[in-house]
Amino acid sequence: MILVTGGAGFIGSNFVLDWLACSDEPVLNVDKLTYAGNLANLAAVAQDPRHVFVQADICDQAAMQRLLAQHAPRAIVHFAAESHVDRSIHGPAAFIDTNVNGTFSLLEAVRTYHAGLSGTARDTFRFLHVSTDEVYGSLAAHEPPFTERSPYAPNSPYSASKAASDHLVRAYHHTYGLPTLTTSCSNNYGPFQFPEKLIPLVIANALDGKPLPLYGDGSNVRDWLYVGDHCAALRRILEAGRPGETYNIGGWNEKTNLDVVHTVCDILDAALPAPSSRRELVTFVADRPGHDRRYAIDARKIERELGWKPAESFDTGIRRTVQWYLDHQDWVADVRSGAYQHWVRQNYGARGAAGGAA
Repeated sequence: MILVTGGAGFIGSNFVLDWLACSDEPVLNVDKLTYAGNLANLAAVAQDPRHVFVQADICDQAAMQRLLAQHAPRAIVHFAAESHVDRSIHGPAAFIDTNVNGTFSLLEAVRTYHAGLSGTARDTFRFLHVSTDEVYGSLAAHEPPFTERSPYAPNSPYSASKAASDHLVRAYHHTYGLPTLTTSCSNNYGPFQFPEKLIPLVIANALDGKPLPLYGDGSNVRDWLYVGDHCAALRRILEAGRPGETYNIGGWNEKTNLDVVHTVCDILDAALPAPSSRRELVTFVADRPGHDRRYAIDARKIERELGWKPAESFDTGIRRTVQWYLDHQDWVADVRSGAYQHWVRQNYGARGAAGGAA
């Protein structure tokens, strides 16, 4: 069995579903079920005996110790995190609690568990920590992409909290011999993504004929990674990654936010023609504080050492994604609850547009 933290969230639930589609090995799925954790994401495996779900908080070290002792997983894949930059600006405390203190509590529980293992079980155990390219800071247009040796320079409370968790994981490997693996991924997109993030937000707003607010001039650049490709990379790293190493996972798809929004609009216009192009809904709003200009990932290490590279281009991945949201509008309606609408008004109302931005 493997243990997955945050397995009801966007990337975590995709990982669980893909894992069970590719393997008969059971998954112990531990999630606190905050606003972004959604059991509806896991409906396809709700009756699958290989999927064991437990609602628990990684900050609860005693609870994690009990689960480790009870289920004896051979590996842990650690997704659980607060992950939205805008929310971290409004309320950084939750990000410190979950991303820093929670990772620390989990590491302490795992350290005790690992120390009690012996033989093959001890030698093959792995702790896979899923992080982000945002820990590296912002790139200028002319600078090369981030490598695993890029210095850390986080610029938001979110990325600073993830950087802190990365350093804790590194320290537990070097100090205690915990066999850790760390990944830094670029912007994910695909099914089950909460609609505060750019692509699902644009799809939902565009279908409703609402404004598509973009921070600044829309020229901020991100590298885009289809979530299924990310999950495949994580499986490969868990299988063959070297303990103590970091692996960057990217899609080789640098796009401006405006380009991404225009692409989504064009796909929707072709699928569901409207009286006018949905590009006309784009509205530029005041930028958020400390907005990083560009992220880009150099993913040659994982390709060279582990033979992984993304299967989806941005063109194929974004078409699959838009179609998924068109086919699952009930899911979107359910997650765009009153609490979500309150958040949208809180974050974006004062910027001159309600409905989200990127």
